[in-house]
Amino acid sequence: MTARFATVVLDVDSTLSRIEGIDWLAERRGAEVAATIRALTQDAMRGLIPLESVYGKRLEIIRPSRMEIEALGVAYREHVAPGARAAFDRMRAAGVKLILVSGGLRQAIEPLARSLSVEDADLHAVRIDFEEDGSYRGFDVASPLATSTGKATVLRQLTLARPVLAVGDGATDVAMRDVADTFAAYVGFARRENVVAKADLVVDSFADIADRVIA
Repeated sequence: MTARFATVVLDVDSTLSRIEGIDWLAERRGAEVAATIRALTQDAMRGLIPLESVYGKRLEIIRPSRMEIEALGVAYREHVAPGARAAFDRMRAAGVKLILVSGGLRQAIEPLARSLSVEDADLHAVRIDFEEDGSYRGFDVASPLATSTGKATVLRQLTLARPVLAVGDGATDVAMRDVADTFAAYVGFARRENVVAKADLVVDSFADIADRVIA
């Protein structure tokens, strides 16, 4: 069993898990808020607006509590992509390093990452802060992952064994092409033509990803 890639970098929302975390939180605020947040998310993922122009705005509208973030963590696991666990096991057995890079909220993604045996150091996401009573305080405004090109910035800061395959579904994932050797558009949950058009590969399942990685 030979690996074609030494490192695989994966997005989380709408890739590793079916849900878009911030949209999921917005649904707890009623139909009007949900529609507003969903439209902002879709525009950012299609590359119509920069993520940094809406990242903080969405969270300020929702103001998620610690309890809601914990519930989102459960939802991420419940909606994990079919075959993800088996694909992770196959790739690891071939010596592949697996890294998660997400513009989502770190505390919500951590349970999913741990369930897939991803080390904390290999999860890169945006930390959210709470008041002592568990209410929303803010987020890490210095995180590059709250920007359109931040995933490439994070990858440049890492020592990556090459070749590198990056996998994602949105416009913010396309930025990883500048660092990765190959970029795959994941269309298992959402097919965005602007992303597909810029991809080296198109994959529709985690079994497909593993097949592309392992010879």
